[in-house]
Amino acid sequence: MKKILARIGFALLALVVAACLFLFAGSAPAPTHITWGVNFSERHTMNFGLDWREVYTALLADLGAKDVKTLMDWDLLEPEKDVFAWDDLDFQTREAERYGAHLVVVLGMKTGRWPECHLPEWAKGLTKNEQQARVLELLTAAVTRYKESPAVLAWQVENEAMFAFGDCPWYDTNFLKQEAALVKSLDPSRRVIITDSGEFPLWWEAARIGDVVGTTLYRTVLMSELDRYMTFPIPPVFYGRKAWLVHELFGKPVWNVELQAEPWGKSLLYDLPLEEQAKTMTPEKFADIISYAKRTGLDTFYLWGSEWWYWMKEKHNDAGMWNAAKDLLNN
Repeated sequence: MKKILARIGFALLALVVAACLFLFAGSAPAPTHITWGVNFSERHTMNFGLDWREVYTALLADLGAKDVKTLMDWDLLEPEKDVFAWDDLDFQTREAERYGAHLVVVLGMKTGRWPECHLPEWAKGLTKNEQQARVLELLTAAVTRYKESPAVLAWQVENEAMFAFGDCPWYDTNFLKQEAALVKSLDPSRRVIITDSGEFPLWWEAARIGDVVGTTLYRTVLMSELDRYMTFPIPPVFYGRKAWLVHELFGKPVWNVELQAEPWGKSLLYDLPLEEQAKTMTPEKFADIISYAKRTGLDTFYLWGSEWWYWMKEKHNDAGMWNAAKDLLNN
């Protein structure tokens, strides 16, 4: 019996070692072409005290962004029950069409940026089933309205809906499947992106649900429990190998839809002192992150932080990050 247990233990150890070598050793093949895009949040821009239309247009006209992922919060799209406010997304879609840009439109209850879930006040007192029914109505209305736009590249349904982070009333993977199926039925010609956290999961559940797996990539973060900053000790190949598994097992591509290009601090960004911001993001740190991203083997990245770059340029006379991103997008 002891010999059998010893053999089992040795086999398990060998499996763990093999898995670690697969995920952490070596290098990923370099892609032949990389697409660089940006994230944009109307609400986040306004929280900086900026005119979001001015910032959005600057992303297209000055920064030269041709790929934009726009976070459309439920409470902005449906501020009153059954009253949809399309003007803002109409504007974004028209501007993208005018500048020949592609949009990934993020829809659902959890679309990103704190508090992550953005329920209208009128929906907060509803039951879970009632909230889910209303989300499906939102998806139906939005996809039906914008699916004819040539600017819309893909739909992202929710944001890290399987990752319990944020001020959200519930998490439900089965409902996420229902949402994705609905969007696919409404617009069969476009892909549905399902996102998951970058470091810990293997992204297999996201691959089962969506046409594209979206993931995150952060290098330096604040460990609030330790009150210190930490750079993840993860080699670039880690992301490429997980993407390879997703491709081989499910035939799905992996996009990095949230690449760190802004600070991570102890408070919300617009309340964080500039000297604290510089601990986790500067043009030099940005260059290191871009170098790291290129070595992951992934071929699509959406930079997270465009609103902050503009705020630094306009409100603090520091265009370093704006120009660094501009150089990247145009070269």
